[in-house]
Amino acid sequence: MTRLPALTAIYFCFVFKAVADDATPQQLDFFESKIRPVLVEHCYACHSAQAKKLKAGLRLDHPEGLTQGGDSGPAVTPGSPERSLLNKAIGYHDSSIAMPPKAKLNERVIADFEQWVKMGLPWPKQAEPVVVAKREWNWPELQQSHWSFRPMQHPAVPTVKNKAWPRSDLDRFILAKLEAAGIEPSSAADRQTLLRRASYDLTGLPPTMEESDAFVNDPSPDAFANVVERLLASPRYGERWGRYWLDVARYSDGLGGFLDGSELKGDAWRYRDWVVQAINRDLPFDHFVKAQLAGDVLYPDDDAIATGFLALGPTYQSDGGTEEGKAIAQSETLDDRVDTVARGLLGLTIACARCHDHKFDPIPQQDYYSLAGVFHNTRNVDQALPGTPKEVIERYTAAKKAVAELEKQISLKKEKKKIGKPAVRGNEDAEIAQKMAQLAVLKKNVPEKYSTMHVVEESGHADMAVALRGNLLKPGEIAPRRFLKIVAGQAPETFRNGSGRVELAEAIMHPENPLTARVMVNRVWMQHFGRALVRTPDNFGKLGDKPTHPELLDWLARRFIESGWSLKQLHRTIMLSAAYQMSSRINGRNFAQDGDNRLIWRMDPRRLDVEAWRDGLLAVTKSLDVTAGGPATQSLLDGNRRTLYSVISRNGDKFQSDDFLRLFDFPSARATSAKRHTSIVPQQFLFMMNSSFMQKRAKALAARLNEEAQDSHSRIELAYRLLFDRAPTSDETRAASAFLEQAPIEQYAQVLLSSNEFLFLR
Repeated sequence: MTRLPALTAIYFCFVFKAVADDATPQQLDFFESKIRPVLVEHCYACHSAQAKKLKAGLRLDHPEGLTQGGDSGPAVTPGSPERSLLNKAIGYHDSSIAMPPKAKLNERVIADFEQWVKMGLPWPKQAEPVVVAKREWNWPELQQSHWSFRPMQHPAVPTVKNKAWPRSDLDRFILAKLEAAGIEPSSAADRQTLLRRASYDLTGLPPTMEESDAFVNDPSPDAFANVVERLLASPRYGERWGRYWLDVARYSDGLGGFLDGSELKGDAWRYRDWVVQAINRDLPFDHFVKAQLAGDVLYPDDDAIATGFLALGPTYQSDGGTEEGKAIAQSETLDDRVDTVARGLLGLTIACARCHDHKFDPIPQQDYYSLAGVFHNTRNVDQALPGTPKEVIERYTAAKKAVAELEKQISLKKEKKKIGKPAVRGNEDAEIAQKMAQLAVLKKNVPEKYSTMHVVEESGHADMAVALRGNLLKPGEIAPRRFLKIVAGQAPETFRNGSGRVELAEAIMHPENPLTARVMVNRVWMQHFGRALVRTPDNFGKLGDKPTHPELLDWLARRFIESGWSLKQLHRTIMLSAAYQMSSRINGRNFAQDGDNRLIWRMDPRRLDVEAWRDGLLAVTKSLDVTAGGPATQSLLDGNRRTLYSVISRNGDKFQSDDFLRLFDFPSARATSAKRHTSIVPQQFLFMMNSSFMQKRAKALAARLNEEAQDSHSRIELAYRLLFDRAPTSDETRAASAFLEQAPIEQYAQVLLSSNEFLFLR
């Protein structure tokens, strides 16, 4: 056995340790759903422990094999795809090492491998070779093996020593853990801070000075409860919380699959507006979800449009028209639907079972294709809006059919003219000219098309076969359409109603399903506190985090269901608690014991997401257009509508909004996203300093200050009230006055608008 030089061996150990210990759950999900399936399908036959003969001495079934490499040296340089032989091989940059040898992988897969290498080669801890083999599943035992698969409990409210602090039973769950750790909760936030927090949380907009004065001066014990009710009744509430759901729904204004371009769907916005309106009217969450999975069957007159949840996902087209290309396109489209439903609603990474049984969670490959089969029997369509008169549809359809028929006749005449003699060409020319004239008249008289919605409809009821190693061209055993065994038990009932979407929706929203309610209350908590009780909000599996407060999670989930799945009631429960109303002040003793605030002894300061920040900038400068609904606008940086109504592109490089939103951590619309990730990069601050957008906002704020205040001192006071909902300190007033003696007020306005205090909630 050849011995590696010591330094090289240390390098390999370091890389492997980094891969094993430092990968995030999101990175591991990416590997399991995007990378491992490709390795299994295209590489392991020649480059794994299963290979009959190991080719080129290269193992690709564990990370050390990649970094150690084979005959040509290391296959991957973690972090540097441009230096990695693997990336060069699959990119066909060098014909001598091009892999796979039969055909180049599609560009999406190549891009995924580049991203994976840039991540540093995330790979699950155990590095054993993948062995595709039958496993024995003891479902009753497995349902008790992990916290999220166990039935929701009815936890008893704990007793606490400090009787004065709790405002509700929710607080007693928090306080019990704090008292056990010897930690006292933070004091209450002042009213201005609390109002700003609540206003941004529920509407994504800052409070007005009038609203602030009214709350601060309200002596009623129900003052804050009244604020919450006012905010929940605002139409801005649905816009704010609708956007969070659109993250989960990976909403885009175009279909935008990698293989079908990025053209916009002119009617995509109708689904977005349905979401906003449904949340504003507090549509029960079980109805809300069922409508998006099967509204065309369950509620055809009211909520068929909700199935845009499925229809507006990435929809892939065949790459080159080959059978393999068609299979890849179909497989990718189905994978999107399965992943969106699984992670978006259940918090499970079921897509990891596309090519083999899930490596960590009790999800066999057959369960993946049981769900995929539901969407395999569903097709995307453009339908008339409900209520469109039948005669309008028939008139338009007949006119288009007549145009198509005449175009076909003209085409045949032109082909005939080319062959079969000169003597008859004159007659053909005359007939063609006559039909062209008729065509012009027909086209002119085609009525304007009726309004449409992009939705799904039933297309069959057949079960799918398991795709061996994820390849639809290699069918295995039949996978009956049914729900997950880890939830439904060893023998779930098969779906027999059309595609099975209705039964799937019922199973997902069943009150005894241990996942759905937990997942949703966890996400609502996350948006209010900045961190979730389960800090991996789209992964409740074994690679995800355990809940910091499991009893509280179940208590909230049970309350959510018992309230009739009311989101507004869930907001009230959370926001009227003492825990939500705590200040964010640091306590040195508490911080030393629980610096990560897992016990929730204070409110974590958090940065506004890009929509709330931009909309807040427009609001304080009296520039915000609150017109609700309608087609998306492409003038994000020049326009004044809420960010919700800007074009969202799945391919991320076509519209003005793309670069701006991506710069401030807007999630990609290519996959479901439950959590916003926050970055701090120089480009963000350069944007605040130099962009024409910020300069316009500064000029607008300066104009407002000059208009509403008479002198420099009162303008400074007004600026602090508008932006921070507080009065400036004496030091801030002196510094501002000195600055304004040397610089125009527009520069002062831009400094304040770019400040951390405006960007953060306390």
